[in-house]
Amino acid sequence: MTPLERRYRRLMRAYPRSYRSAYGEELLDILLGHTDPARTTPPLKEAAGLLVNGVRERAWQAARGPAWTDGLHLGVTALSAAHLATLLPFAAAVPGWLALSALTLALVVLGRARLALPLASLTAVKMGAIGTGAVFLDATLLPVEPGFLLDHPLYGYSGLLGAATGPVLNVAGLGILAWRGRPLRRRSLWWAPAALLVAGADPAWMALMDAAPGPLLRVTAEAAVLAGAVWAGRLTGDLRWALAAALYLAATSAAFGEHLLYQSRQDLAYWGVLALFTLLAAVVPYGARTRAID
Repeated sequence: MTPLERRYRRLMRAYPRSYRSAYGEELLDILLGHTDPARTTPPLKEAAGLLVNGVRERAWQAARGPAWTDGLHLGVTALSAAHLATLLPFAAAVPGWLALSALTLALVVLGRARLALPLASLTAVKMGAIGTGAVFLDATLLPVEPGFLLDHPLYGYSGLLGAATGPVLNVAGLGILAWRGRPLRRRSLWWAPAALLVAGADPAWMALMDAAPGPLLRVTAEAAVLAGAVWAGRLTGDLRWALAAALYLAATSAAFGEHLLYQSRQDLAYWGVLALFTLLAAVVPYGARTRAID
């Protein structure tokens, strides 16, 4: 295998595996046939085209199947990852519940809603108990202090509404998915490192004025994912990404809204960006459908 072919194959990984299996060799033959064999790297225009078209093909394939079921599953996946990110700084204080949250995320990613539902319910009740100072299953020393990344206790900046909304929405979404009983697709394994990336960034008190790396990473990651949701909705005319974004925004807004009077302009701008992208994800698919019909 020549260096040029090897690099083309790496770029073609932007396409879904099923597409590469069906058309990969044919596409590779065309690319190699139209490129100077003396080259060792693909032309920049062709490399960019492969990456862009590969992502477009992934979006089209992701838009297959029932939109509402898949969008709800995607939103539940985001909520499960966010819940795991919330508990990560408190690993030393609540290791068992952190492990249960991680297992819930794994089951959600694998599309096993019925197995994930009881685990998510247990962690939701436990987190509500911690938020209200009640005892559930095991005696947890309160306040739950962090081991790293943070300097305030678990839910130290959240009231009951902010602490409970995300887990309750997660359980409700899983309940609907389990009740419908339809097969769910497997999600990307990148959701696990995504939870690690935003660990310690509490949406109830982002403190963006301090320019801390955790909140800035979370803002950047959320904006990038939501911008991708807008783009995918515009490309496919599909609302599944809007549903997932709305579910995530509802959980974030509850935590954020409890301290609305004390939020800085930067914090308000952060919430505004999330709301704007969510609104666009809901609106642009209709424009795409209208143009497709015209």
